[in-house]
Amino acid sequence: MLQLWSDLSQKYAAGTISKKESTLYTKWGKALRLLSQDPLYPSLHTHEIEPLTRRYGVKVWQSYLENNTSRAMRMYWVYGPSRKDITIIGLEPHPEDKKNGAYDKISLSDMPTFDE
Repeated sequence: MLQLWSDLSQKYAAGTISKKESTLYTKWGKALRLLSQDPLYPSLHTHEIEPLTRRYGVKVWQSYLENNTSRAMRMYWVYGPSRKDITIIGLEPHPEDKKNGAYDKISLSDMPTFDE
């Protein structure tokens, strides 16, 4: 996730960012600012994704980058590795299929090593 953010930041600064990348960069940046201020900020619609929590053995949260649009982007994150840290572990479109197994298709980054 850090590599993607760095690539978008560099392209934005150099003026070589595409329109699609610019939209993602802007929305993701806003969501990150809100998340850093208050993970439960209302427009983020933050909630735990239980199927991902079960899969990874740690609470996995989802926050909105956008809403009411086809394949609206979602940011997946966990608390950690330190007590007051938040680690972004995924950025994916919302699964279209709301039935059982919809989150099986979500691909997340490696989980951080947590402090004991």
